[in-house]
Amino acid sequence: MTVSPMMRQYEEAKAACGDALLLFRMGDFYELFHDDAKVCARVLGLTLTSRDKSDNPIPMAGFPFHQLEGYLAKLIRQGYRVAVCDQVEDPKEAKGIVRREVTRIVTAGTLTDESLLDPLQTNLLVAIYSPSISSPSRTSSEKTIGIAWTEISTGRFVASQIPQNRVLDELARLDPSEILIREDDAILSPDASDGWTLTLRPTWQFGLDEALRNLCSHFKTHSLEGMGWDTQLDSPALGAAGAILAYLQETQKTSLGHVRNLLPYRCGITLEIDSATRRSLELTQTMRDRTREGSLLSIVDQTCTSMGARLLSAWIASPPMQIDVIRNRHSAVAEFVEHNRLRASIRSNLADTFDLERLLGRVATGRANPRDLRRIGTTLEELPKLKSALADCQSQELSTLNEQLLLCEELRDQLLAALKADCPLHLRDGGFIRDGYHADLDQLRQLASGGKQWIAEYQARQIEESGIPSLKVGYTKVFGYYLEVTNTHREKIPTHFIRKQTLKNAERYITDELKQYETKVLSADEQALGLEVEVFEALRSEVASYLVELQQVANVLAQLDVLSGLAELAKRHGYVCPEMLETPELEIIEGRHPVLDATAAKGTFVPNDCRLATDEGLIHLITGPNMAGKSTYIRQVALITLLAHIGSFVPARRARIGLCDRIFARVGASDELSRGQSTFMVEMVETARILNTASERSLIILDEIGRGTSTYDGLSLAWAIVEFLHDRVQARTLFATHYHELTQLEKSLPKVRNFNVAVKEWDDNIVFLHRIVAGGADKSYGIHVARLAGIPDLVNQRAKDILSQLEADHLTNRGESKITPPRRNHGSPIQLTLFDFGPHPVLDKLRELDITGITPLQALQLLEQFRLEAQHN
Repeated sequence: MTVSPMMRQYEEAKAACGDALLLFRMGDFYELFHDDAKVCARVLGLTLTSRDKSDNPIPMAGFPFHQLEGYLAKLIRQGYRVAVCDQVEDPKEAKGIVRREVTRIVTAGTLTDESLLDPLQTNLLVAIYSPSISSPSRTSSEKTIGIAWTEISTGRFVASQIPQNRVLDELARLDPSEILIREDDAILSPDASDGWTLTLRPTWQFGLDEALRNLCSHFKTHSLEGMGWDTQLDSPALGAAGAILAYLQETQKTSLGHVRNLLPYRCGITLEIDSATRRSLELTQTMRDRTREGSLLSIVDQTCTSMGARLLSAWIASPPMQIDVIRNRHSAVAEFVEHNRLRASIRSNLADTFDLERLLGRVATGRANPRDLRRIGTTLEELPKLKSALADCQSQELSTLNEQLLLCEELRDQLLAALKADCPLHLRDGGFIRDGYHADLDQLRQLASGGKQWIAEYQARQIEESGIPSLKVGYTKVFGYYLEVTNTHREKIPTHFIRKQTLKNAERYITDELKQYETKVLSADEQALGLEVEVFEALRSEVASYLVELQQVANVLAQLDVLSGLAELAKRHGYVCPEMLETPELEIIEGRHPVLDATAAKGTFVPNDCRLATDEGLIHLITGPNMAGKSTYIRQVALITLLAHIGSFVPARRARIGLCDRIFARVGASDELSRGQSTFMVEMVETARILNTASERSLIILDEIGRGTSTYDGLSLAWAIVEFLHDRVQARTLFATHYHELTQLEKSLPKVRNFNVAVKEWDDNIVFLHRIVAGGADKSYGIHVARLAGIPDLVNQRAKDILSQLEADHLTNRGESKITPPRRNHGSPIQLTLFDFGPHPVLDKLRELDITGITPLQALQLLEQFRLEAQHN
């Protein structure tokens, strides 16, 4: 079958873009062919037609070119990669078929267009590199994994190395849109991807030599040591970074000038929060429907800009551990809290700025439009006001930010002078350069608008030369410019007038001079637009030359926005500045849950105290009925601790917070259920991680451990876990439980304290007071809660009878549980295995047996002897 030149061009472009859908520009439409057409017809609702009506029709679908962004958004949301093939030469100048090229490949992790991005969320591309050569004896906690991430819309590029068993926690922190892994790597399965787009890449792109070559070439350096990298020790991180850069070059097909360096991210400088804890505390999205509304972030976010909102989310995801950093943020927030006018002024100015980070990303990739450049100019216009407002600030943080706030006055003046305030979105619309900015452009525009002055002068000259006072110059779309003379002056017509049209009472003529002018006018529009584009591209290049300074400005604006927003939050909800301590202790007086306190009716939330320290008890056992507020209380302590670490004030009357290295929260079931793990297995896996990785500087929140199995199994595990936390981990711990038998641990464990949620009883009814008080609860009130839930009275009464019998069997005369297992000697080792075997004579004989000195028959005889001894014992 003969293939047309155009279809041959299409096939070549399709082969170059792999598995991406290809949008092929043909005139004013983007067309799709073959299977791509079928996919887009189904996903986008396009009409499926065919290009060839013969025996082998080619499926075809398409849409007008100006609808590209809307259709791109739909395809990306459905998980497709999309290649855009544009016409790269003027069809009028083409010799033969118009030249076309794939100008970009759009994927979930490489978005730059404003219409495709969520302004409040980062859009990260992550690469994970698991080196294939490693010791087979290494555990997942020992094997080092390289991880790198970038946000192409802002230019931030970071890499790090982590133990393999922390990969999912790191991905939960970053929440990427797309993940690159080696095509032969099984480190992430589709089940573990949590909705992220997984993209397989060639193995060689992760290799150290290729990564160093590409990275050094991009950054125009001979070595990465100046950026803080050791090419041998950091090879996994650099391999991941190299794979990201290769992917960006392949998909963007343009300059990446805003990606200026590769920043090392060193573990241990931020407070670690695993994926289960992020879910349990609902830091950025709720557990129920995974939306932002109702999360901690939704309440804390009082920012005025998209840049600030994204930075605040990053602060919550990665709270610092350096006490100086935290205290400096607190000082800045305090200054904004104390000075209402300063805070209001800063926030007002910030509200008039635009998303400078992402605007610069589009400038660097050559995709900025006239409106983008105007918004950069408008943002720069606010900087002198911000700098003036910050001039008298006393806090070190605000003074430093003011010093870093560059004004870029020359660029600002140039942009504001060149661009109209109401710039159109697309270059093709024209009319975005101000009148008076460019003389040649002004002249072309005057021609394009009809050149009223030239027409008036030409008409006056013709009247004078011909002596025809009623002569006039006119214009129609059909005939163009003409000279109209009434029939009464027909005898005076000059010989160089050429008759064009006859009317009832007049004649219309043209002249060579008027025709030449008409040609100029008709081409002036096109010439004016071409010149406007040239002026715009020069402006865009000028902005690109300021990328370093403008990225610094964007960073300053984002930080000012977060700090002033945290001050607004504190002022609005009555937060206080926490005192940060180096020692592992915690004191919160009249603390409140930040989300519930903000959403409940004013004054209805019941505040509570919490003191965790060696003398106050490092482990608090909290008992009480369901629905009484145990979970809310322990979560609020964790959230207050986290807020203090990010530099925020906290919802309390007073707070003293010791630095944490990790926050753990084991609360409720998780998404692991959908991956085939039972509720109890999920609970045990997450608890095991806490017991194995927590330190004395950690904060641990445990809610209802052991509820997923039988009563005695659950109680036994909960009991042993508390003992292990007390003897070995010694971390600040809040342990909410429905096993009120655990309250007896206070007698044997000196660092354990009992607390309960106060309940008022009368007439066989209960009222939850939501107040945490000292002492253990003597019962769980489960039957009362069941009645509140609507369980029939007959069932409740029967449950009471059974409960009375069970309590008679298992409680002493003093109401204490008969279940009080003896404790192990503190010096004896604790075996953290599922089964604990004691000494056995058969084991001793097996250890002493020399298996090389016996025959097979003797071995069988010994085996039978051992069997009989084991059976007897």
